[in-house]
Amino acid sequence: MADDKPKKQKKKNPKKRCPECGRAMVQQFIGLKHCKCGVTWKKDEGYFERTSDMVFALEKTNMNGKIKQVPVVRHKGAPD
Repeated sequence: MADDKPKKQKKKNPKKRCPECGRAMVQQFIGLKHCKCGVTWKKDEGYFERTSDMVFALEKTNMNGKIKQVPVVRHKGAPD
């Protein structure tokens, strides 16, 4: 007999893995994830190394008449 059931596809792992150490990254904001080794992933920038003067915050922006919060990276010494 032929088996007509479709084969189950393996689920993709939803956790983003760090390219440096392979650990699962932890989400701070939507679109911003950190790893213990100092690597950060931002949705529009990709992977980058964190420095001690970086501050991660949510900034309110107006998109299509709606106010949305978007993650931004600021530096401690730089003026806003």
